[in-house]
Amino acid sequence: MFVRCTDPVSRTTQDIALRKPIVSIGRAQGNDIVLTDPAVAPSHANLVRKASHVTVMLLDRSHEIYVNGRRARHADLKAGDRLLVGRFELTLLDGEPKPQGAEQLSPDEQVRTLARLVDFSQQLMEDSSPGKLFKVLLKAVVELTEAEKGFVIFFKDGERHLAATYNVGKETLDLSRVSDSIIDRVVKAREPLIVSDAMQDSRFGRAKSVVDLRLSSVMCVPLIYRKDLLGVLYLGNDSVTHLFDQGKLALLQVFSAQASMIVHTALMLNELKVSNKNLRDQLRSASQGDMIGSCAPMKQVFKVIRRIAPTDLSALVLGETGTGKELVAQEVHRLSPRSRKAFISINCGAIPENLLESELFGHKKGSFTGAVADKLGKFEAADGGTLFLDEIGEMPMNLQVKLLRVLQDRVIERVGEFEGRPIDIRVVAATNKDLEEEIRAGRFREDLFYRLNEVTLQLPPLRDRGDDIVQLGQYMLSRYAVRYSSKVRGFTNATTMALKNYYWPGNVRQLENRVKKAVIMSDRALLTPEDMGLSKGTKRHVKPLAEAEEDFKKSYIKEVLDLNNWNKAQTARDLGVDPRTIFRYIEKFDD
Repeated sequence: MFVRCTDPVSRTTQDIALRKPIVSIGRAQGNDIVLTDPAVAPSHANLVRKASHVTVMLLDRSHEIYVNGRRARHADLKAGDRLLVGRFELTLLDGEPKPQGAEQLSPDEQVRTLARLVDFSQQLMEDSSPGKLFKVLLKAVVELTEAEKGFVIFFKDGERHLAATYNVGKETLDLSRVSDSIIDRVVKAREPLIVSDAMQDSRFGRAKSVVDLRLSSVMCVPLIYRKDLLGVLYLGNDSVTHLFDQGKLALLQVFSAQASMIVHTALMLNELKVSNKNLRDQLRSASQGDMIGSCAPMKQVFKVIRRIAPTDLSALVLGETGTGKELVAQEVHRLSPRSRKAFISINCGAIPENLLESELFGHKKGSFTGAVADKLGKFEAADGGTLFLDEIGEMPMNLQVKLLRVLQDRVIERVGEFEGRPIDIRVVAATNKDLEEEIRAGRFREDLFYRLNEVTLQLPPLRDRGDDIVQLGQYMLSRYAVRYSSKVRGFTNATTMALKNYYWPGNVRQLENRVKKAVIMSDRALLTPEDMGLSKGTKRHVKPLAEAEEDFKKSYIKEVLDLNNWNKAQTARDLGVDPRTIFRYIEKFDD
């Protein structure tokens, strides 16, 4: 069974199911049936459900209840009986209450509503701006509910913003034409609200916004997308001859779901535009060509690139695998006078030793088995441009001698040919090895090292680049989200922290692979640490401060020793320490 509560003043009805054994009636909030009338006691009466009937019991004898027109303190009720409590009429009915407002719609109104909804949904499929869709929505609901004006209001950062209006003059395109009191109630309850006659309504009749605006009738529904309150859809009538009823509220609720989708899409689109603009601005101020970075080591790399690019100095790019050494070489070439000529790249560690010489210098037909035609080498292909020798530390010693001669004389000889060919190239080499250590081990020629190392560019590992990690990740995410039509748009806060804390042994290449996979595989808007394969156990090792300080001292003393040609006494004087300290640290170098 259920009770239909009718307010003759506001001309509204509400159905309340009797599911509890005792249903309380009163003026105070917290009752199951709240009746906002001074003639109703805070705790007025109880409805008690029994096996075959319902009993009403008056709790406050200073007040009254009328059952079917007769005053009563206690009475057994059956379906159809009516109670008068204050100005409210409560009717006991069999069955379950229908959804609010559904019984108010006639078959014709339901058909009209469905037709409008179909028409509106078709317009949503068009490639229209959010502002235009708001207008379409408001026009539809205003005409269907016979409202005089409409507003779409959205919330952002705790403030209310007007997204669109309908039938409102241009001079009033602000929030001064809506009732704050009514919107506050809808926001708090997250439920639709109808005020059929605002000036006579006990809840809002004395509210300043209602009095000042001289409102007659208002409907307001929350726009909720999933669990987020995005804003409200607000309709108003100023004429007392067109007061809203529950049927109109039901029509408005039908369209509110579509409105929620529009507002959500518009807010997301605007946020994405702002995010993309901010990202472009950040990238513009923290990039060099295709390289992105704002940390101090990367800024130094960018500075050196701009300085050496216009020259013909040979450059040696050092850094771990995956730090972007080839990008540095490409940027040096792009900014140089050679940019219109070829940029040729070769990985010295990826080609077998017996083929590397032919790849570098070319060969003459018949010079060896399989040489069925003359072959142009990488040096000749790069003539007038730039040759990038990646993994130079993997080059065999016999080829190092020939490379040194080419760099000195700028003349190459093809395999099987004794006539020199002049070339005009710039060489940029790269390695992830410690070439000074390779020289001491006899695996790399010292004279070639100095020939290649006219300028050194040291690329920092990704783990030492701080906020660059997140910036790079967001850039890659945006690029792959567009490429694969993914709805992914960013990282969670936990993912941002995980990105910074991870060791990144594969550096930028590993980061790019992780982001690409996550964008393709994830169905979320924000990537989680699990999407990126960054579990709690992947946090990089953090050295104790004392250990880090000791490592720095060893590195710095070694650097000063190199400056002083390993003169230990001079090094001690430069550093202001006892010579025995220098000897003690030298013993630790091999530890």
